[in-house]
Amino acid sequence: MEEKIDFVITWVDGEDPEWQKEKIKYQVESGGDSRDIRFRDMGTLKYLFRGIEKFAPWVNKVYFVTWGHLPEWLDITNPQLEIVNHKDFIPEKYLPTFNSNTIDLNLHRIKNLSNNFVYFNDDTFILKSVNPTDFYKKGLPCNEATLSVATPEKRHHSYTGIMNMEIINEYFSRVDVMKKHPFQWFNLKYGKYLLANFSLLPWKRFPGIRHDHLPSSLQKETFKTLWEKEYDNFDRTCSNKFRSPFDVNQWLIQNWQVCSGNFMPRSNKVGEGNIDVTDDLDSNEKIYKTISNPRYKMICINDMIFDEINFKKVKAQVLRSFELLLSDYSSFEKR
Repeated sequence: MEEKIDFVITWVDGEDPEWQKEKIKYQVESGGDSRDIRFRDMGTLKYLFRGIEKFAPWVNKVYFVTWGHLPEWLDITNPQLEIVNHKDFIPEKYLPTFNSNTIDLNLHRIKNLSNNFVYFNDDTFILKSVNPTDFYKKGLPCNEATLSVATPEKRHHSYTGIMNMEIINEYFSRVDVMKKHPFQWFNLKYGKYLLANFSLLPWKRFPGIRHDHLPSSLQKETFKTLWEKEYDNFDRTCSNKFRSPFDVNQWLIQNWQVCSGNFMPRSNKVGEGNIDVTDDLDSNEKIYKTISNPRYKMICINDMIFDEINFKKVKAQVLRSFELLLSDYSSFEKR
């Protein structure tokens, strides 16, 4: 009998006035990343639910994690849906939190959540039929094992990738890991990204591990292991009310799975996780076509728009594109 697989979706309503009051109260004291772009909603959440129902009907439960607010259209009586408030699983000393890393690092505490679960940000979507084997094979999470170079990026205001690598290099030898699991690292499924594994071989340490911003195949046991081994780092991150440049995040969980050999290789063609909608409106036209006539099973749409007028224009076009693909209501929506 195959193990059950749950989905977890995290969401915030950045326009909720009660939430805004609490956010303002704490951001005065915080030096973290409290920019509105971190909490802005493009109105695409219903299409994530529609995609799940249409393209992943095999999922067991869908856990919807929020501060306490809910979309007006969401049918909370759906027996497949579990509503989870932050206070239901995040330790009280970290609450309230406006730090997505705090939420992510505590997901394993959600009551009754399956050991194998897929984590969705609210900007990740399923656009074609997916199978359980796109996420887990033989009980192991499906990941890619391709190297990159962890570098800080001004647009992200973050050194998190470097912080994650510090921990990985403390516990794992890049040389030993690749020798122990050669076919997991040198696998043709990785396509062009396999070249990085060869070109970075001279480095003894892990310079970085590449991630597509796609739904993440995770295991609760890995969270528990890292909380035990790296409590101080996890506690420091979760104590930050807003994202800090020196946080660790959920990519560390995936890195640990990969470096432990606790995964199955997955094709890089399963999705595209680095799709930015930007203030360059002409460049977004290709993205609209990617949504309405998809080549990939899964995508992530990163909101990198800084002009509010442009945001409204792009939002409207993104919603029209999703409607072309997923026009039918799902059972997660009120009628």
